[in-house]
Amino acid sequence: MNKNIVSLVIVLAGFLLSPATAQERLTDSFPVRAFSIAAPTARNLDSFIVFIQQELAPRKINTLILRVDYSYQYSSHPELADTAFLTRQQAKQLVAAAHGAGISIIPQINLLGHQSWASRTGKLLSVYPQFDETPWVEMPEKYAWPNKDGLYCKSYCPLHPDVHKIVFELVDEICDVFESTAFHAGMDEVFYIGEAKCPRCGGLDKAELFAGELTKIRNHLALKGRKLWIWGDRLIDGKTTGIGMWEGSFNNTYRAIDMIPKDVVICDWHYERADKTAVYFAMKGFPVITCSWNKPGVAKTQVQDMYQFRLTATPVLKERYLGVMETIWSPVSSFFNGFYGKAPIQSGKAPETNTPWHTFRAIFEK
Repeated sequence: MNKNIVSLVIVLAGFLLSPATAQERLTDSFPVRAFSIAAPTARNLDSFIVFIQQELAPRKINTLILRVDYSYQYSSHPELADTAFLTRQQAKQLVAAAHGAGISIIPQINLLGHQSWASRTGKLLSVYPQFDETPWVEMPEKYAWPNKDGLYCKSYCPLHPDVHKIVFELVDEICDVFESTAFHAGMDEVFYIGEAKCPRCGGLDKAELFAGELTKIRNHLALKGRKLWIWGDRLIDGKTTGIGMWEGSFNNTYRAIDMIPKDVVICDWHYERADKTAVYFAMKGFPVITCSWNKPGVAKTQVQDMYQFRLTATPVLKERYLGVMETIWSPVSSFFNGFYGKAPIQSGKAPETNTPWHTFRAIFEK
């Protein structure tokens, strides 16, 4: 018999024989059932609220990570609001809908890395170019990878004396408006850090710089009882594991894993294979969530793995395996087009099965 079918039979048998309620069994198997997507715009706010009520709630999703970044009308720094933004009133509509569905919202602003994308500089460095870790690297008219500058995304300099006053005001405001007990700082795919020409951090240990920035953010959140969530790739040795420079670090930031507080929640993403690095993070003392994207087959294995991790771990380790997350890396409108069958299909081609919406349905059955 196929081993995946055997695993599924074991899971179902455990559910059927247990005297606990279905909700209690689900919570014990997967305490965190998360969905991550860009924050909706004013244009699709109403449809997103319907999606929360009709799709997320029936699937018992309990955590919604909203990638807000600068798509909010910040009162602390109105100069940093992007052109398409949510107002406070609209954010409160989202909060009411989510809480009514038993869902907690965790807002995300990319900190440290991801301060640009392709040929576009992000809002923070556009308005405050003095924070740029690599001001000598010019944004190209047409972006291509690889390139002579090693430019993937810009970073802000973690040792600039003025950067944290501004970003922490944004963090506090967005956490307050979404009534959140946690904040997601991103911190993934940081290629620019401790660059030799930077007058502040040039030549310093990249792992110590990364750990210092992460700890500073964590400590700020802790002042108001909030937890820090991050993507976990910079804490994995990409060379030794063979995972590579995207899902792991090639610039030695992975050593920061032994320099940071153990209450940081690690969102451990792997999209091509079901790499079992959640075990590594748990054994290092961190709470961890396994994250999928657009391959249903990989996602199903990841769900089975997380179930088995919790089933077979010691009581101490079990509590660190928090659950699973589906990540969506497109605007809400694009995801909805696919999810609701509105995306165009090329003539003569079979419908694509490796999509975020198929993966979402594979992980969370309604």
